[in-house]
Amino acid sequence: MPDLPRVLTAMVTPFDDALQVDLGRAKELAARLVEETSGGGVLVAGTTGETPTLTGREKLDLFGAVVSAVGDRAFVLAGTGNYNTAESVELSKAAQDAGVHGVMLTTPYYNKPPQDCLIRHFTECAAAVDLPIVLYQVPSRTATRLEPQTTVRLAREVDNIVALKDAGANINETSSVRLGAPDGFLIYSGNDGETLPILAVGGYGVISVASHVAGPAIARMIDAFVAGDNAAALKEHLGLLPIIDVLFTVTNPIPVKAALGLRGMDVGGLRPPLYAADPALKGRIESVLRESGVL
Repeated sequence: MPDLPRVLTAMVTPFDDALQVDLGRAKELAARLVEETSGGGVLVAGTTGETPTLTGREKLDLFGAVVSAVGDRAFVLAGTGNYNTAESVELSKAAQDAGVHGVMLTTPYYNKPPQDCLIRHFTECAAAVDLPIVLYQVPSRTATRLEPQTTVRLAREVDNIVALKDAGANINETSSVRLGAPDGFLIYSGNDGETLPILAVGGYGVISVASHVAGPAIARMIDAFVAGDNAAALKEHLGLLPIIDVLFTVTNPIPVKAALGLRGMDVGGLRPPLYAADPALKGRIESVLRESGVL
C-alpha cells in the first residue's frame, strides 16, 4: 500500500453528456492529477466529487476504476461516510473490497449527533475495515463540529484512525488537535487557502481542490516548507491565492469543473441541484488562470 502523501486531490467526478459517470475520463483525470502533484494521491467521491448525488454502485465503480488507473503508484482515498452509520459501514467495507488504500469519513450531517454519538459512529466504522481512516471536519456543510477533544480521543483510542481533514477554519482548534493527538497522527488542510498556516502548526499536507489546476505549485509550496525554506513556501502560497479565491467564488465544484474545461480536460457538467458555471463566472476563471500562468 502506498503511504499517505502530503497532497491528495479531492477529485471531481466526470460525467458524460447524459450526466452518467464517465469511468474512462475518471481514470484519465486521476492519472493526470497524480502526475501533476509529483506522485500525490486522490480522494474519490468526496464533496468535490458530488458524492451526495452519486449512488452506492456509482461510487464503487469509481473506486475500482481509479484504483485500476493509479492504485499501483498513488494512494487512493475513498469517501465512504455520510449521515447514516450503517450505510457508512457497508460502503467502507465494499470500498476496501474494491482495493482502495484508505477511507474518509465525514462528520454525519443533517441529524446533528452530539460528540459522544460521533465517537460511537466513527468507532463502529473503523472497526469494520482494516484500512487507515481520515476523519473529515467540515462544519460549514455538516452543521456539527467535530470538537478537538473528540478528534484527539479517537486518534488515541482507535488504531486505524490516522488523520484528519480539517476544514473547520479555526487554527486554534487545529492547534489543539496537534497538541493532544499522537505524534504520528496526520492533519491535512481541507481548505486550500489555509494549507500553509496549518503546516505551520504541525499539519502534514492538504486534501486539495486547487490541485486540479495548480498541483505543481501546491507541491512546491509544501516541499519548500518541509525543507525549511519558509520564504519560498510563502511565495508559492501568495501566488496561489487568486486561483483559490476564484475557485470558491460559488459552491464547489462549480468553478473547478469550469477551470478543468478551460484547461482542455472535459469532465462534463454537474448533477442538479448544482449547475454549470455561467459565462460571466467562466470569464473570471479564465482571466485568473491566464494571469497566474495556468493557461
